[in-house]
Amino acid sequence: MTSFAPDSIVLNRKLPLWYQVSQSLRASILGRSPQDPLRLPTEEQLAGHYGVSVLTMRQALKELEDEGLITRHRRRGTFIEPHARRGSPVRLLGSVDAIVAQQSGMTTELLEHGSAPVPGELAEYFPDLREVSTYHRLRSDEKTGEPTNHARNYVRPELAARLDPDDLARWPMTKVLRDVVGADLSRITDTVQARLADPETAKLLQVPLLSPILHYTGVTYDSEGRTLDVAVIQYRGDRFSFTVTLDA
Repeated sequence: MTSFAPDSIVLNRKLPLWYQVSQSLRASILGRSPQDPLRLPTEEQLAGHYGVSVLTMRQALKELEDEGLITRHRRRGTFIEPHARRGSPVRLLGSVDAIVAQQSGMTTELLEHGSAPVPGELAEYFPDLREVSTYHRLRSDEKTGEPTNHARNYVRPELAARLDPDDLARWPMTKVLRDVVGADLSRITDTVQARLADPETAKLLQVPLLSPILHYTGVTYDSEGRTLDVAVIQYRGDRFSFTVTLDA
């Protein structure tokens, strides 16, 4: 039986290896194509793929099993659970793959894309640009069709010129920029605020006006400190929570 082939990552030795592996595998699972196999490689094969010990791999798989993304069967193997609910909390420990996993696993509709002047509230991030490329997407639960969040990305035009909008229906912007466009991603700064739904957000997310939402801003930088992308995402407050863990 053919096994599912996860993406590869470069591990950061300053972060827990099991966590990085679980987030990378989670993103691969949530971003898979419908025709991809549901069976995962063996623990030993996955450990070799990621360059970690079998013990570390087991810890990563347990995280995904506890979340309900995979099921493990003695003698039969480990399988992706195709109907798992995708709105679970995400723990962020500084990994780019955690951001990818956070944004994965939803049905995504590209509402519009084009060019626009740099918004005034984002001018500090793009001091050298007058215009940016914009992408507006609506994400919904794959099983219920319920809208969960809508996102606007503001991307440097030279990167957008190498970007296929169709890829955004399958993968998060972070993954497309890193793995498809080949952009030099160095770090991402996240800000999460509690806000009330404005008329546009209430309509798109099908919630009452002034309902609580989570307003997320993610700024992606290259190794020279230039802003590559700013993601502004409105999450339904009843479907998402964020936990950030900092090492002492």
